[in-house]
Amino acid sequence: MNRLLLAAYPEPYRSRQGEELLACLAEAYPGRSWPPPREVAALVRAGVQARARAVVDDTARPWWLDGIHLAALTLAALALVPYLQDVWHWALHIDPGQHAIAFRFSGWYPWAEGPTRIRLLPYGLLPLGCLIALLRGRPWIALPAAAAMIWAGATSHGRTVFGDEGKAGLGYYGLGAPITARDLVLSGALCAACAVLALCRPSRLRRRSYRWLAPVVLAMFVAGGLHIISVSPAFQRGLFVLEVAALIAAWVATAATGDYRWLIPVAAVAFIRTQAIVVQPDAFMQSFPDLVVLLLLIAPLPALAITAQRRENRALAE
Repeated sequence: MNRLLLAAYPEPYRSRQGEELLACLAEAYPGRSWPPPREVAALVRAGVQARARAVVDDTARPWWLDGIHLAALTLAALALVPYLQDVWHWALHIDPGQHAIAFRFSGWYPWAEGPTRIRLLPYGLLPLGCLIALLRGRPWIALPAAAAMIWAGATSHGRTVFGDEGKAGLGYYGLGAPITARDLVLSGALCAACAVLALCRPSRLRRRSYRWLAPVVLAMFVAGGLHIISVSPAFQRGLFVLEVAALIAAWVATAATGDYRWLIPVAAVAFIRTQAIVVQPDAFMQSFPDLVVLLLLIAPLPALAITAQRRENRALAE
């Protein structure tokens, strides 16, 4: 199990010091397959810091371009969240019946039977295609998918393609308000980010492995196999935990490097969710006061900026 902790570190570090780290853990905690929680947290934090330093040391691209790339990846993942179950069922030809996400009846695919209007594709294929293209550093493929998201949300001409209910089904983003495909702020911001990436020498973008899609496939399996839709409390709590973990990772990376690139995706997500709250103030989670929600959305931005500035000033003083 100790080898799982090595995944937090970049590959060059694992090649040079991985075995030494495993030997130290085996010597410090003999007979245990997993170190104490405090040691796990320290090792994961060190791994995030090592990855952040490796990213900053790579001068093949400017920090702001990498930040926009991270923001586009995050927005594509957010747009996919409400449709994880739908895409999983479509891919495996599963007819979920009354368990379908935000649909009144079954039978919305050509191969299924039911009283609803037939549609050809799930809307979630668009953000999924955009996410895969961005992971592989190909924004010229992600840009048409993001533009199609705008078209699908702004028009009603594609009802037989994506289905009207598929575009109106509620999606829930953590502590924000429900956002549907008809809310063009999310798809518009994603399209703008893809356009910037496509125009700024996309060959310089970071290309990530297909292994990064493993969490997406796992989320689809959980949502589709267990019929957990994005408006259920279990899904909301799980997404909240992921958001908190991502914010902590961004803070650790910023504190370790003094780099501002991780501020860009945090700002993008905060903007999307804040505008949804402002537009639909009655759609808050009832268990959270409005002020607390807004503070949780906005507070990470100045915290990250101050952390980066302090790290930069400390580096200059040294």
